[in-house]
Amino acid sequence: MKVSGSVALVTGANRGIGRQFARLLLERGASKVYATARTPASIDVPGVETLRLDITDPASVAAVASAATDVDLLINNAGITTNTNLVTGDLDKIRLEMETHFYGTLGMIRAFSPVLAANGGGAIVNVLSALSWFSFDGANAYGAAKAAEWSLTNGVRLELAEQQTLVTGVHLGAADTDMMADYEGPKIDPADVVRATLDAVEAGKLEVVVDEWSANVKASLSRDPLEFYGPSLSA
Repeated sequence: MKVSGSVALVTGANRGIGRQFARLLLERGASKVYATARTPASIDVPGVETLRLDITDPASVAAVASAATDVDLLINNAGITTNTNLVTGDLDKIRLEMETHFYGTLGMIRAFSPVLAANGGGAIVNVLSALSWFSFDGANAYGAAKAAEWSLTNGVRLELAEQQTLVTGVHLGAADTDMMADYEGPKIDPADVVRATLDAVEAGKLEVVVDEWSANVKASLSRDPLEFYGPSLSA
């Protein structure tokens, strides 16, 4: 998969990582970039073609897939966080997390997989999170939804292998975006996330672990959970 000359579609392109995807895809020579958002007027990247898209609305997804039949690189970036826990949190917010990250991403893949097949296979990028691999009190709905999206990513990769579609998952910690504005720890530059991802797609990699924090979290999965969660459980 070569970025130069590709036709890409980016969800959630009005801010943060999605905005940087739209900008850097053009910088790297993509022939066309469809930049999508629920409010297209909020997209401020020169040179893109804007489309209205709500990934939780099947009719909206179908309309975009019908309009963008030349896509060969799909960037599933759109996401939300409701800062909701599972036991006592608002069920509507928990469902919204799952509708967005799992069903919304799946809906995009189901709509665009025939498009990608018709255009030679291409690639899908799913922007995931280090929270695909651990839980955090205060954001457990987000973590559960991202874990589901990670499993989805692994599953559709197998299903789409026959049509030669590369499926790449991207895991990162905190990025310097509006979504993480209240987070006070170290943050990654969203442009660095995009550069690492586009390099990985061109190299045919299945997974991008952007930062050391995410790598450490992934490594912890093979160890006793008490090593990772011990301090939180004893607090």
